[in-house]
Amino acid sequence: MSDLPICGTCGTQYATPQTECQICEDERQYVPQSGQTWTSLAAMRASGDYSARIEHPGEGLIEIGTEPRFGIGQRALLVQAASGNFLWDCVTYLDDEIVAAVEAAGGITGLAISHPHYYTTMVEWAKAFNVPIYLHEKDKDWIARPDDSIELWSGDSKQLADDLTLINLGVHFAGSTVLHWRDGAAGQGALLTGDIVQVIPDRKFVGFMYSYPNLIPERPSIVKHAGEILEPYRFEKLHGAWWNSSINADAHGIVQRSAKRYLEHARD
Repeated sequence: MSDLPICGTCGTQYATPQTECQICEDERQYVPQSGQTWTSLAAMRASGDYSARIEHPGEGLIEIGTEPRFGIGQRALLVQAASGNFLWDCVTYLDDEIVAAVEAAGGITGLAISHPHYYTTMVEWAKAFNVPIYLHEKDKDWIARPDDSIELWSGDSKQLADDLTLINLGVHFAGSTVLHWRDGAAGQGALLTGDIVQVIPDRKFVGFMYSYPNLIPERPSIVKHAGEILEPYRFEKLHGAWWNSSINADAHGIVQRSAKRYLEHARD
């Protein structure tokens, strides 16, 4: 299956050949001025241009990404939870080195993805480790490669284990999801957000956007709802989609103050 088409801009793998990428044609993403391009995992591996980037920042997290940057450029996080290793978000490139590194860390029990921009080659990952993919049912129409490994869930939250909870915020996409790790940050709690709750250069705040590349702000009612849903959860740290995109203290307070600030500006 590694010869299935992959969009060169967002990294999404499709079940059949396409002329257009539905992810990039949407107003939250974009098709480059140079036009649509396609590749495949087989082509990426054969080119020799790509390699795994695996970092160990500590505190039970392993970062997995690609060098050089491909697609949107996010990295995945392997969460070494007491209930079992779990993969948060996904990247397009997958090779034997990545599989071996994940297996050496104890494998994974499943994976969940924050939103459709990061669905990438999720089915390849699920098959490589024989695990389920948890996606919110509100984003089911964005699944480009349907597969039996995909488990759709509904509602505001899904308890994966005693220490891991998926939470539907609705920011950026209707089914957008964040992962609460109760025992993360040395027991103080951690929130893994992709770019649903975006880590920004000013680490005293976070951002909320409907479209990042096209600079479309999120609707105030959605941001208000997200702040309310997250309020009961405790988390000292927050880990975003990118390398070096973490908030290392008072993350819960920062999210709440950021939502409040957003709503104040939206009223002006």
